[in-house]
Amino acid sequence: MKLISIPANPVPDNVVTGMLKTPDGVALRFARFAPPAGRRGTVCIFPGRSEWIEKYFETVRDLRSRGFAVAILDWRGQGLSERALGDRLKGHVGSFSEFDIDLEAFMREVVLPDCPPPIFALAHSMGCITLLRAVHRGQRWFDRIVLSAPMLGIAYLTSMTIAGTVVRAMRLAGLGTMYVPGRYPGVLDLRPFAGNILTTDPVRFARNAAILEAEPALGLGGPTVAWCDAAFRAMRVANQPAYAAQIRQPILIVAAGRDAIVSNEAIENFATFLRAGAHLVINGAQHELLMEQDRYRTQLWAAFDAFVPGTPLY
Repeated sequence: MKLISIPANPVPDNVVTGMLKTPDGVALRFARFAPPAGRRGTVCIFPGRSEWIEKYFETVRDLRSRGFAVAILDWRGQGLSERALGDRLKGHVGSFSEFDIDLEAFMREVVLPDCPPPIFALAHSMGCITLLRAVHRGQRWFDRIVLSAPMLGIAYLTSMTIAGTVVRAMRLAGLGTMYVPGRYPGVLDLRPFAGNILTTDPVRFARNAAILEAEPALGLGGPTVAWCDAAFRAMRVANQPAYAAQIRQPILIVAAGRDAIVSNEAIENFATFLRAGAHLVINGAQHELLMEQDRYRTQLWAAFDAFVPGTPLY
């Protein structure tokens, strides 16, 4: 299975890529990158909604410069993994338990057999809540976990309860595979830079658009009604106070001060109940912290280096 390379975003060295098949029959694309010689430890990257492996090549290099192997996947319905509907631009799942299956298959078939321990996790947005679901169930794959702008609430909604009720009613009415009303009509990462709410960095924003222009099949549009219903249900469960309190693994949450996609209030409330957690806000940054300007990214990496053992720079 190919990885897309462009001059501004070449494929990092020492990579193995392929497809795995989940127990429910979905084909997922993955990549794993060997650690530098003489170094051990692996960081698993879990992207957010609409993202793909190539978007994280810079992050892969950052992690390998710290001595880590890296493993990453395209979630079902994203990147070059299998998509559920005939319209490839529709982001669709029936339940976030489908992402649970992806995570389990990726860990069992790619990470645990072939990646050197200890194993750490770095997740963004939607990837965060999928990871939290696993650790809440008692999975102990990761020594430490770093969450970037976790999807625990939606910033631009005045009421999560009302929105959740509306999409639930639409789904029960048989509209689950329809685009959610109000969605952006095209590929999300091909929107104009001006006015975007993902990053303040025009160079990284343009780089991601160039990747999509090189391989349009990576692109994704808005979510379906069913996806939104599944997301609201997952967030509602995660926001119960006892949920965070039942998690025992060390977790660092990094939030973006100017996030207009996920709710910083929900993130702060969740972090309050963690037993082994830390919470950092990077003021001025927008949602995609790893795609932000260096002045924001360096703060995230400083927090990562302080939290994740064994990350001395050469």
